[in-house]
Amino acid sequence: MNILITGVAGFIGFNLANSLLSKKNNRIYGIDNFDKFYSVKLKNKRINVLKKNINFKLFKFDINNNKDVHYFFKKNKIDTIIHLAAQAGVRYSLVNPKKYIETNIFGFLNLIIQAKKYNIKKIIYASSSSVYGENNRFPLKESERLNPKNIYGVSKKLNEDIAELYSKISNINFIGLRFFTVFGEWGRPDMFIMKLFKAHFLNKIFHLNNYGNHFRDFTYIKDVVRILDILVRKKINRHKIFNICSNSPVNIFNIVKNFKKNHSLKLKLIKMNRADILKTHGCNKKIINFISYNSFTSFYNAFYETLSWYKNKKIYRIN
Repeated sequence: MNILITGVAGFIGFNLANSLLSKKNNRIYGIDNFDKFYSVKLKNKRINVLKKNINFKLFKFDINNNKDVHYFFKKNKIDTIIHLAAQAGVRYSLVNPKKYIETNIFGFLNLIIQAKKYNIKKIIYASSSSVYGENNRFPLKESERLNPKNIYGVSKKLNEDIAELYSKISNINFIGLRFFTVFGEWGRPDMFIMKLFKAHFLNKIFHLNNYGNHFRDFTYIKDVVRILDILVRKKINRHKIFNICSNSPVNIFNIVKNFKKNHSLKLKLIKMNRADILKTHGCNKKIINFISYNSFTSFYNAFYETLSWYKNKKIYRIN
């Protein structure tokens, strides 16, 4: 199977590509623009791992560039698209909202237009738990009313609307995945857990947002990859949306407290960032029923497995 992964140098994209390359008969085409939102050196480290496999091919360009996107599909036969490229970072959306519309909306449209032209039947794309906004009807089901709180969430909601439309006016089938706080090996350095580890190893002050009074439905990257691996091979019709979550939110302060039992940490409590959501908690029954997957990794097992991996990754402490 010829699979295109956009955002292949990113956290989820890399882990997924690495897993799919271990399976027979998979050829992975990766697109990435190596955006400088976070360490390009880290992204290159990930790509160097993938390049060891002869069935991986990298293309460096921005999906906003319609000519490059068109040329790629003209020259390469693709069976399935897994669209993970996006401008990430909820807080950064307050600083540069225009970039979220350009990348997350127009980039997605460029891919869909070419997929329609070249008769590609399946697109799996990343949405986000951010589409729900602030809510208290937990656990959140996919049928819940959407009320995004920031431009990042708005861009992901628009992705879902665009996919719904094109599933009706084209032969493309879509799967939208509302990811809930994915973490784990090779994770983004700007995320809570990686920042916590870095502060410990460098003996720096760790700033704990909202005094730790947040709850997050953390989802381990290995679970995400296993689910995506099944969905790549799963037949679908039209447009389906799934929460990708553990259905088991954890208090942020309790995570830090647990970590501090055996690890030194300079801690400073700070006020809440206005872009943040107080609590995320998704219902995962729909994805469990659809693919018969019910083996989500417990948070603290995944947390300390990630820490064990992190100890030998000095690149996270210099970038």
